[in-house]
Amino acid sequence: MTVTGSVHSFDVSTGVDGPGTRFVAFLAGCPLRCQYCHSPDTWFRRSGQIMDADELMTEIQRYERFIKVAHGGVTISGGEALQQPDFVREIFTRCQERGLHTALDTSGYLGAKASDELLDVTDLVLLDIKAGDEETYHRVTRTGTLEPTVSFAHRLADRGIPIWVRFVLVPGLTDTVENVDAVAAIAASISTVERVEVLPFHRLGAAKYAALNQPFPLAGTDAPTPALLDRVRAQFRAHGLTVY
Repeated sequence: MTVTGSVHSFDVSTGVDGPGTRFVAFLAGCPLRCQYCHSPDTWFRRSGQIMDADELMTEIQRYERFIKVAHGGVTISGGEALQQPDFVREIFTRCQERGLHTALDTSGYLGAKASDELLDVTDLVLLDIKAGDEETYHRVTRTGTLEPTVSFAHRLADRGIPIWVRFVLVPGLTDTVENVDAVAAIAASISTVERVEVLPFHRLGAAKYAALNQPFPLAGTDAPTPALLDRVRAQFRAHGLTVY
């Protein structure tokens, strides 16, 4: 029986969703409700289109030659991709059979749902570490706990899977010296972390909240200054990490 998933959208990007030029599938559904989320339209499964694996692979194959020449691959993002682990496993399995590099973009909060079979066909994980301490994590996500993300990261390392850590820098929310140092310490403790990407907060998703009649929690928050970005990146480098 063909595996199906709820797919919100897909796109082709370069340099932001893994190495090279990527076909990126955004799955629908996420439990975290991060204050800085720029895609509230991906929160619910019902916001996506039900597609079977054959249909999504047909879309991927349209770009296959292009992404191979550009040394890219396929990234599955969200929402939260691990709400639909069977669909991710099926797509990644088919991608690897076609010689396409696979990358999973996840918060790690649902890492326990990722089977060993899924990880066997995952070449890279883009791991969003929301915060470095429980108090800040609860402020960012308003749900859950940090522990599943850390456990998932160490499981990936035990399997030798490369990780690119992503950290969203939000003034007044994730920018304290203590929180940044805690995130850096977590990243430095994971043997397969290849790089850390410090992503500056932006308000580009505000229009989506308005369209959904939802309040944007950080409507009054500005993007981080260059000085703040420099300080935070320096903190990660102080832990011996490669930072972008």
